[in-house]
Amino acid sequence: MDAVIVTGGSSGLGAAVVDAVVKAGGRPFVIDRQAPADGVAWIECDLADTRAAEAATRQAIEQAGGSIDGVVTAAGMDVPGALADIPGETWDRIVTIDLLSTAAVIRAAIPALKQSHGGVVTVASTLGVKAVSDATAYCAAKFGVVGFTRALSAELAGQVNVTLVIPGGMRTKFFDDRDAQYKPGPDAILNDPAHVASAIMFALGQPRGCAVRELVIAAEQESSYP
Repeated sequence: MDAVIVTGGSSGLGAAVVDAVVKAGGRPFVIDRQAPADGVAWIECDLADTRAAEAATRQAIEQAGGSIDGVVTAAGMDVPGALADIPGETWDRIVTIDLLSTAAVIRAAIPALKQSHGGVVTVASTLGVKAVSDATAYCAAKFGVVGFTRALSAELAGQVNVTLVIPGGMRTKFFDDRDAQYKPGPDAILNDPAHVASAIMFALGQPRGCAVRELVIAAEQESSYP
């Protein structure tokens, strides 16, 4: 494995994936609004603009020399709250970044991935398989990622390996800007994003003819299903 595109690679799980790619001797190419760690190739892009996301993906492939081995769609956002209280533009932005940009980036990368018989890893959430209050946008998007990825794995079978990763809560800055009622408590048990990144690398590293279709990864105390 050499070149891997990582959306949302400047922080959180995306940054952990970037670190894992570097440690494995690969070359990460980040698509994000914020710059990643020094020395990591980066294309600045607001993933809420799906056409810009496609263009950034093609640019990353060009920077990689025209060939890539993997795509990890780790970008994500959420603003919890009741449906009636979340501004429409905020609700739309959550679904666009979490779901529609996932499809946009992968769509643009498919020709290169078919040439390399590379791999795609999409990042859903345990809230993509169980629903909770005050998370209509996030659940809608992550349930969508689950369905999208399962359909994509059937569509690209034998051409591109497609893996759905369903992580539980992780120790990242994902919760920092939330109202207090939506933040994990001081006794919350969250997973290390580096552990999830290791699982993603495992999926990307499967040999031709073998695919990891789905992985649920959470702190061992977390109940991941309804």
